[in-house]
Amino acid sequence: MTEKRQFQAIKGTRDILPAESALWNWFEQTAREIFETYGFRDIRLPIFEETWLFARSIGEETDIVSKEMFTFFKRSEPEESPKDLMQRLARQPARDLREEDLRALGDLLTLRPEATAGSVRAYIEHGMYTQPGNVKLYYIGPMFRRERPQKGRYRQFYQVGAEVLGPSDAPAIDAEMLEMLLVFFERVGLTKTTLYINSIGCHECRPKYVELLREELRKVKDQLGADSQRRIETNTLRVLDSKLPHEQAIIEKLPRISERLCEACREHFAKLKDELKLRNIAYQENWRLVRGLDYYTRTTFEVTAAGLGSQNAVCGGGRYDGLVELLGGPAGIKGIGFAIGTDRAILSLQESGHLPRLPSLEVFVAWMGATAYPVAVGMARKLRARGFSVELPPEEMKFKKSLGLADKLGARYALIIGEDEAASGTYTLKRLADAQQQKFSESALLEHLVSERGQGR
Repeated sequence: MTEKRQFQAIKGTRDILPAESALWNWFEQTAREIFETYGFRDIRLPIFEETWLFARSIGEETDIVSKEMFTFFKRSEPEESPKDLMQRLARQPARDLREEDLRALGDLLTLRPEATAGSVRAYIEHGMYTQPGNVKLYYIGPMFRRERPQKGRYRQFYQVGAEVLGPSDAPAIDAEMLEMLLVFFERVGLTKTTLYINSIGCHECRPKYVELLREELRKVKDQLGADSQRRIETNTLRVLDSKLPHEQAIIEKLPRISERLCEACREHFAKLKDELKLRNIAYQENWRLVRGLDYYTRTTFEVTAAGLGSQNAVCGGGRYDGLVELLGGPAGIKGIGFAIGTDRAILSLQESGHLPRLPSLEVFVAWMGATAYPVAVGMARKLRARGFSVELPPEEMKFKKSLGLADKLGARYALIIGEDEAASGTYTLKRLADAQQQKFSESALLEHLVSERGQGR
């Protein structure tokens, strides 16, 4: 006899049930409404892309590419693993790649760990750089990383993000994006937030700083943990992002990027701060804010929220002026973007206790008697046509049981239709919160419900 098995969601994933998904829908819809007032438009990207797109843009030595991506072959798997293949090909110049190497790379697919690379790929592929001015995109959806699951962090997680791509790198673009982000957080009720900003330089000054930082870190290598020791050679800036307590005093003594910026980057950062001041946006400078991806240049930023403990970042982003050209697009195209961690943002909202009043069941149609049923069906259709959420029982119920179910479902009103009401065309509307009842004709009932909704009752 076959043993019964109870299936469960895979570790690092979860079901978002209807009671909670209403909050998610409201959060995402609010983002759409606000982003579109700033001229952003929705883009819907594939869930998976060629692995090389992420390796090329995010960086082969980042933790995301080297440890966290879900990668698979679209055809039969060869002897070489995806990780070994990427590491081998990353060590040789692109011009030396053989035809079989390119075929092998094309056979590697990855569930998207982030959406900036896909947005830039779509921007290039569809010639969006020929459009006038800057192209403003936003996206909403799931991402995938093989991380250790913890509070607010999952292997399938969700992001709301936005990107600006175009010929200009004016600091006003950065500032307006930050303004939009903070307007959104305020609208959804995330008021206990802090904006941190930094500049990590450009292709002129950043490499010099990284080399200086690497030299200083080598001197104290023995005092660092295993991850920081590895990152000294592979992803030096990420050492600054360490949260290990015993490394903090060491990091505080390291050279700061703000002291090594070139003139152009210093001017860009200063203008950004002027733009933020113009918009009355409060911020704090954080010289250790480097972000975890290779494509960032100049402006980086992060927003933290209360209620999430040490892992309190709900949004991160920054400028990536060379990414379009790196992925095969035209030179001179600039970019900046951010991604909100929806899981963490909603968790922070829930823990704050300041949740919005979300739509619930508005009308429960309590019908009784064979002649009342057709009338009840017709009234349910008319109410739904006006946007009301309506529950119509499929079978006749006793009056007391019907009202009890309406109450359990959280309905605001019970619309009572018996055979007498069906014959007279007059209906009883009962407000369940205080048991107040009124009788209405059909037209007066519809008018009353629309009026009550308009007044927020």
